[in-house]
Parts: sequence; C-alpha cells; structure tokens
Amino acid sequence: MGRKEKEEAAREEQIQEEIRRVKLPRGKQTIGLLEMRLGGSRCKVRCLDGNTRNCRIPGRLKRRLWVRENDIVLVEPWEFGGDDRGDIIFKYKPIQAQWLKRKGYLDKLQDTDEF
Repeated sequence: MGRKEKEEAAREEQIQEEIRRVKLPRGKQTIGLLEMRLGGSRCKVRCLDGNTRNCRIPGRLKRRLWVRENDIVLVEPWEFGGDDRGDIIFKYKPIQAQWLKRKGYLDKLQDTDEF
C-alpha cells in the first residue's frame, strides 16, 4: 500500500469517525443557525424551536470555539429569559451538518442549503 493510499484511507476513516459521533440535543438544548455576529462573543441565532436568541459563547469555550455566519450550532437556552438568550455550546462541522440534514434534524431550518 502506497503513501497516497494510506493517506486516503486515513482521511476516509476520519470522516466516518466525525459522522459517527454527532452530538445531538439533550433536554432543553436546541439546534440553531447562526445569523449574525454581534461582537464581544455574542451572536444572533435562529433556533429550531422558532425563537431567535441573542447567544453568547461562554468563557470556557471563547478561545476554542470559532464561529461564522451560517454555521449550525447547538444552543442551550438560559433558565431565566430562555426565549431570548442562550449559550452556544457546540459548533457542527460541515460533514456533521450534512448528516443532520440527511437524518431530518434540520427540516425546520430553510436556509441550510450551503451545506
């Protein structure tokens, strides 16, 4: 087996690993589409439950979680003011977003054609 074949096999295995471990919402968590960055680790996110929330990236994830517009994210609403605010706790990679779309988790979002 040549070097290119090994690299291709490793890349295919990594893709399968990403698809196998897609993080799904638990409890009050919901999936959302990041509409706009507002600055200061705050973002406007349109969630599957019909609410548009002003979400923030918590301090423990601030340096590790880099988001852009039209990213699919996992949002945890706040206990108080949960319809208006929440925390972004996870960002889905494009291959994971495709898997979510295929499985029907993103049916309520209309603008997910970028993936």
